Amino acid sequence: MKVKEVAELTGVSVRTLHHYDEIGLLVPDDVTEAGYRLYSDANLAKLQQILFFRELGFPLKKIKELLDSPSFDRREAFELQRDMLITKRKQLDTIIETIEKTIQHEKGERPMTNEEKFIGFDFSHNPYEQEARERWGDRAVDESNQKVAQFGKELQDEMNRVYFKLADLRHLPPDSTEAQEAIGEWYTLLNKIGSYSLEAFKGLGEMYVADERFTKNIDQFGEGLALFMRDAMRVYGG
Repeated sequence: MKVKEVAELTGVSVRTLHHYDEIGLLVPDDVTEAGYRLYSDANLAKLQQILFFRELGFPLKKIKELLDSPSFDRREAFELQRDMLITKRKQLDTIIETIEKTIQHEKGERPMTNEEKFIGFDFSHNPYEQEARERWGDRAVDESNQKVAQFGKELQDEMNRVYFKLADLRHLPPDSTEAQEAIGEWYTLLNKIGSYSLEAFKGLGEMYVADERFTKNIDQFGEGLALFMRDAMRVYGG
């Protein structure tokens, strides 16, 4: 199949297919004398696997590493992808249920605690993990993940508690005694799963505001919380 036909079949743009070829992720098995890429059934099967990984949020660099690995097993990978998608579906079902309850709460049809508002959100799977791996290496991230797994739900509950506490204080000046005590709890908690100097702690606070992904996640606990935490972390870091 020519690249245009593959694009029409799969919904993947011609430009994306060209990019996959250029980075060595999906190289067509043949090229005509006129320079047209020709994709085999094996190429299409590989593309399907790539798209499953993409649906799960894997970056292209990681997908290429997996597919190029001598130990890569296609069937085993499909089974893993299936299990991951089922887990993702269950989480989405839980979040949808939380949204339904929230709508009922907004209509005044049912009470809703702060804890109930965040059922379904899973911070144990870090969406920024690949970025961290590229910046600081696999070992540091793996050690952090092991610590998160070790503490499990206990750690997540503690993180939520501090988020709620800070959200309740965000109307105060960030250098107030109450704000500084609470942000100190956050600093201590982060150092249970990593190793943050005060300078790194301040830098992380800057990311809470500079990176909209962080801002969106943090502000779920209270509008403006990310900005408040950044300012409090600046003061705490000195």
